[in-house]
Amino acid sequence: MPYHSPNKGHGSSSFQDSRHSSESLKRIMGNSNLKQHIETAQKTGVCQLRHMTLKEVPEELQKLSKNLRTVDLSDNKITHLPPWFTSMTTLKNFTLNNGTLVSLPEDFGKLKKLEVLCLNSNSLSSLPSSFPNLTNLKTLSLSGNHLKQLPSELLSLPQLDVVDLSQNSITKLPQDMSGLQAVELNLNQNQITKLPESIAKCPRLKVLRLEENCLEISAFTPEIMKTSKISLFAVEGNMFDMKLFHQLDGYDEYMERFTATKKKFN
Repeated sequence: MPYHSPNKGHGSSSFQDSRHSSESLKRIMGNSNLKQHIETAQKTGVCQLRHMTLKEVPEELQKLSKNLRTVDLSDNKITHLPPWFTSMTTLKNFTLNNGTLVSLPEDFGKLKKLEVLCLNSNSLSSLPSSFPNLTNLKTLSLSGNHLKQLPSELLSLPQLDVVDLSQNSITKLPQDMSGLQAVELNLNQNQITKLPESIAKCPRLKVLRLEENCLEISAFTPEIMKTSKISLFAVEGNMFDMKLFHQLDGYDEYMERFTATKKKFN
């Protein structure tokens, strides 16, 4: 007579039970973890919610909309920001890197105290028309998105210092770039084929990064080389040999600016 173990048939169900209990434990832990972060944010004005497997911005943040200065929602699966997000009028730093963000709210410009905005490695293809209202924005990082052109909304931001638009699909720049206030503009790893001469009129532009684009040597006109304030061109990996860059009309004037800037930092 075959021997039947008295425990036969119970192993799988006890395994499932333990799996369910560990899943619910994970859920409870996740919620208490979130609760803890929210409580900390209430005291400090800094909310750090990275790697929380969030699919949307937690509603609990809405209650803190009047005292949050810094929010980091990086490494989550958030595709949209809720309409109430723009009521966080005290927000100075907002980061959501490595996400699935496809757009920003149309009234995003209400965040008038915003100084630093980092939305690297998302799926943004444009900026809302209210973006120029971010009059205190100093640092903007949109590397690794789906932009096909440099957003014209950036050309009227008065405090802008650093703009990173690297690793997008930008093929062209606005014809009139003279309104851009940035000191550094990073356009590395795009598909830019031409530079508008108006880039020479950018009042504060000192560093222009254009590595790994589709530029011919003719893009660097005498006006750009001679009259711009640019003291660092990073242009390796384009459609020309760097020897040709060194032979450009205006290269000497550029090197004077480069050397003068270098001396300042030495």
